[in-house]
Amino acid sequence: MQRNRRPLNPEHAQTHLPMGRLILSRMKRLFLILAALLATQILIIWMVEDLTLFESVWITMTTVTTVGYGDYAPKTMIGRISTILIMFVGAITLLTLIVSDFIEYRFYRRERIITGRWIYAMKEHIVIINTPRSGGAQYFMRFASQVRSIPGYETVPIMLLTRQFPEGLPTELSDCGVVHYHGTGSDPAALKAVHAGSARHIIVLSADESDPTSDSLTFDIAHRLAEANLGRRTTVECVSDHNRERFKALGIRTTLRPVRTYPEIMVRAVVAPGSEKVLEDLFNYERDHPHRYELALDDLTWADIVSALIRHGIGTALAYIDKDDEVICHPPTNEEVEGKGLIVLVKSAETPTVEAVEEALARYRRFLANWHEKSQASAPQAPDTGSR
Repeated sequence: MQRNRRPLNPEHAQTHLPMGRLILSRMKRLFLILAALLATQILIIWMVEDLTLFESVWITMTTVTTVGYGDYAPKTMIGRISTILIMFVGAITLLTLIVSDFIEYRFYRRERIITGRWIYAMKEHIVIINTPRSGGAQYFMRFASQVRSIPGYETVPIMLLTRQFPEGLPTELSDCGVVHYHGTGSDPAALKAVHAGSARHIIVLSADESDPTSDSLTFDIAHRLAEANLGRRTTVECVSDHNRERFKALGIRTTLRPVRTYPEIMVRAVVAPGSEKVLEDLFNYERDHPHRYELALDDLTWADIVSALIRHGIGTALAYIDKDDEVICHPPTNEEVEGKGLIVLVKSAETPTVEAVEEALARYRRFLANWHEKSQASAPQAPDTGSR
């Protein structure tokens, strides 16, 4: 073994230095030296040979690229010696080194991208910190699909800050245009590497959606973001509702429970803050919940039904069930509804009975009937134009 053997490139032994920058810097130096040699060769050929400046450039370039068409060739001793020394020994060797460095840089860049250590130049992107404990790739794929379907977010870059994929992202996730950086949100250098300060939205997922103690890690990350005045761009997951006030005190824009099976809720929280509160209420009985009422619908429009339930304090109509048991959401407002049930968002503490809903609709029918009678009575009578 050769103990004192030096590496091919001495800077390779300095692992604390950014190799990509070193390779590019060396390529720039080689390019400058190559340009100087080519300029020198062009001037020598132009002065000692019976050639124009353009012909001197042509013969120099065909020589350095080893094409050698043979249409021009140096005839003087000085021209031939300069071609041997400057071109074959100097320029062609330098060109080979440049190509070698370029290939090395491409391999280096590809390896860094795969392992999540490449720093992208991003802005107005979405940063997602942490990864779901299970099904992370599927969660991110659905998130990317949902967010890209929203107007204005079709091409938004998505950056993951996680240690979950040390060997590279799954192919199906990379195909969605998602990239990642290997690190954690607790590391300021990692937050800088993903350009958190230039992000449009920052999402902090719970490290463990079933463990309330994971809120401590989330709080640490949120605190770092708040110190950088990024709280108004941040959406965090909170396992324990008791910790919500702590995040609110930091100035975090949105806090919601982890819902792994519905990343669409997270998407709505990001692009339409506040809508996640409505969606969360649909999943529990704490304040409001959707309730199904079995009753006949046959002579009211959807606008009448919605108005009747709101006026009588029942709740907000979300959909109706037609004769074929299909749930119809957002029906035409001015067409009569024919069905056998309603789905209404009601208060959980005071859920109205089906009789109360039927009474509210009946009162609204009487109100409409009286209103039509008054309208007809107040309408002006047409003048009698018959002959006497």
